[in-house]
Amino acid sequence: MKYHHLGIPTQKVHEKETYLEHYKFFCTDHTSNPYGIQWMRFEPDSPLPDIVKTVPHVAFEVDDLAVAIEGKNIIIQPNSPSDGVMVAFILEAGAPVEFIQFIH
Repeated sequence: MKYHHLGIPTQKVHEKETYLEHYKFFCTDHTSNPYGIQWMRFEPDSPLPDIVKTVPHVAFEVDDLAVAIEGKNIIIQPNSPSDGVMVAFILEAGAPVEFIQFIH
């Protein structure tokens, strides 16, 4: 498991946001800074869990998403937000945690 980014919910509009229509939220590019900070701004009707929309999450790159989430409290089932990427969220110690697997 390798650190990937820190997602922080916000209501502030940021420059160069990307819109993810299926999830109804905007996010900044985590690669635009050396620490992987990603700002996330949600539409009122975003289908994502409230905890993801209100509490910062840490994201880790994993080799096998299924193994990483096995036996965990899954709050967002595995899905593909973009080509070549699979993600899932769990709840750990009261905080959301994202796992990302890149499909090569």
